[in-house]
Amino acid sequence: MADENTNEVVAPVEGAEATAPTEGRGPGRGRGNRGGGDRNRGERGGRGRRDDRRGNRDEEQGEELIEKLVHINRVSKTVKGGKRFGFAALVVVGDGKGRAGFGHGKAREVPEAISKATASAKKAMVRVPLKEGRTLHHDGLGHFGAGKVTVRSAPAGTGIIAGGPMRAVFESLGVADVVTKSNGTSNPYNMIRATFAALGEQTSPKSVAQRRGKKVADLLRRGGASAEVAQADAEAIAE
Repeated sequence: MADENTNEVVAPVEGAEATAPTEGRGPGRGRGNRGGGDRNRGERGGRGRRDDRRGNRDEEQGEELIEKLVHINRVSKTVKGGKRFGFAALVVVGDGKGRAGFGHGKAREVPEAISKATASAKKAMVRVPLKEGRTLHHDGLGHFGAGKVTVRSAPAGTGIIAGGPMRAVFESLGVADVVTKSNGTSNPYNMIRATFAALGEQTSPKSVAQRRGKKVADLLRRGGASAEVAQADAEAIAE
């Protein structure tokens, strides 16, 4: 390139060609890249914060719920190349305050099967009215398939007289005193379903009084109790 005053040819400086294109396109693209990077980092950071909050809520919910692994079974599927093995898990979940549910899940690994079953159980939770927060209001019968179960209310100090899958249901439900009996099959799936069928028929005096348009004390007096005792028992009923 020539100088206007001396008409001398000035040799290009080494590295000028490398720096000039960078200077020509740098400001716009450089700022754009920096801005885009900041925005991307901001978006990623925002998503991370939202995920962290969601994870905290899940952890808090997991701390409040009682999870019981009832049964796990290895299952197989025959395919062209041989057999594919997996695992099936049965889980009972409850809050210990009158709400419980059960679910089952299948996966190639045990932890994944348990997590699927737990998520299914949380979606299927039902509320069961409890007497004094420790036992059932009345006796009940449950039936599913070849499984038949009987559940009975019990006085304080009796404990959970139940075995196998039924014990897991009442422990997660928050029942402290109950007497149960299972007849027929010992299949845990049918026993769990029969137990929840019996719990689904549970009703409290308060709900019956509201349905019939009466007072709880009036219903309790039909058993031969005095008006004072019936009124005291009606006030002690929480549900």
